This record gives sequence, C-alpha cells and structure tokens, in this order.
Amino acid sequence: MTVWTCATCGIEHPDTQYPPPICEICSDDRQWVPLDGQHWTSQAELASTGHHSRVELLEPDLYGLTCTPSVGIGQRGLIVRTSGGNLLWEPPGFVDALAVDLVHNIGGIAAIAASHPHLTGASIQWSHAFDGAPVWVASADRAWIRRPDPAIELWQGALRVLPGLTLIQCGGHFAGSSIAHWPAGAHEKGVLITGDTIAIGGDHRSVNSMRSFVNNIPLPERAIRRILATTEPLEYDRIYSAFTQIDEGAKQIVDFSLNRYIDWIRGDVPDEPDS
Repeated sequence: MTVWTCATCGIEHPDTQYPPPICEICSDDRQWVPLDGQHWTSQAELASTGHHSRVELLEPDLYGLTCTPSVGIGQRGLIVRTSGGNLLWEPPGFVDALAVDLVHNIGGIAAIAASHPHLTGASIQWSHAFDGAPVWVASADRAWIRRPDPAIELWQGALRVLPGLTLIQCGGHFAGSSIAHWPAGAHEKGVLITGDTIAIGGDHRSVNSMRSFVNNIPLPERAIRRILATTEPLEYDRIYSAFTQIDEGAKQIVDFSLNRYIDWIRGDVPDEPDS
C-alpha cells in the first residue's frame, strides 16, 4: 500500500495498492492536469530523487519550512510558535525523518491548517508524525478532503486555534478560503498569514484574490467585498503568503489593491487615450 501524492499539486491521497485515476483537486477549473495526463509520486520516490527540507527563521516565533526541489505547487510551510504549541500552516507535500527532526527542534506541531484545499500538502502524514496533531479544515471545503483521517477537525467562521492565533474564513478562492491572524507578529504590529486567499503581487506592493490564478478566472465583486469586510477590523502590518511576504504597510496595500480590483471589474476607471 502507498500514500499517493499528486505530482502536480503535491496533495496526499489514501494509501492504496494503485493510485486514483485522477486528482479531483487538479481536474477542477481552479487547477490543472498536465497535457500528458495525471502523474503520481510517493514519499519514497521523492526521497530517492534527493528531496530534502530546511527550516528558516523568518522573524521571532515564525519559521519557513521549504522542500528542495519543490513538490507540487511548491508552497512554503509556515510554523508559528505560541505558548500553547506550534501551528504548521500550508504543510509541504514532502515529509521524511529529517524534516520531522527539524520541526521537533523548534517545538514540534500542535495544530495543522491550510488556507485552502490546494495547499494541504501532506497534512495527514505531518499529523501522524506529531502524535495525531489536529488538522483543521474549513467546513465549507469538506468535499475537497482527499485523505480522510480521524485527525481532521472541521471549523467555520473563526477559530482560536492556539493562544494568540486565530483562523478566519474569508471565502473567495474557495468557499472555505482562510487566513491566520497573528497579532504578536511583526513586533506586535500584527501579521496576516494568507496563502492564496490574499496573494501577493510580483511588485510586492499589491495583492489579489482570484477564483483561479493559473487559469485566470476572476472573482465577483461580492467575494472581494467579503474579503475586505473580513480583514478590515484586523490590526496587521505584514503579510506572509504561500511564497513571499510584504514586510510593512500590508493593511493599506490590501485595502487599495482589492478596491482597485472592484473598480476594474465594475468598469469604474477612465479609458486610456488612443495611442
């Protein structure tokens, strides 16, 4: 029996003799299946091809957990340390004994969560490596669970997952798309950990939210307004996404960027002059 990992998204599937015919995550219009068809891998195969993990301190009590070469979508896991234990956010799709040792060295894992189904990685294998740490999944996204397990706990709305750390459902990219609010981060100016719920632009001075980033499917105005309404009461100055970060001024950037998005989809922008 093998725990199969989709080579495209990096999400684990049940341990079976043969892999599933398709990855339901990738066949959805928010993701993609390679032109040459579905591909599967396993932890043993990834280890044999030289995959390895590293932990990097990003700021006090926040670590980045990365895998090289990248697996699937290639998200950076984030580990937030609290007085009640550590949260692993966006768990990578690769986990081996070295990765487990690295995480043990910074206090282990007390809870696991992801911003949305695309970035759940090897959640259950990480949970099993840390005494069945609960894997928190937004109830609205329960249909996207690929590997059912007793460690999975459902939540909705808002959840104080650990002391000083709250999961908040925003919707948008997925119905259950969520962020984590960490008020003690950024020297107590506050941090949002957003995954793809609020993605950081290439200029690091803008953000966006889409139904599909890879297939260019926008969200309607009502979804963007919900994200704005959900984040507006929160105090934060910094954002960590699945791949990068905005170090300061993040709250103003979110407000400007998402309101600009609304202006464009409503057509409330001046026409450009003819060249």
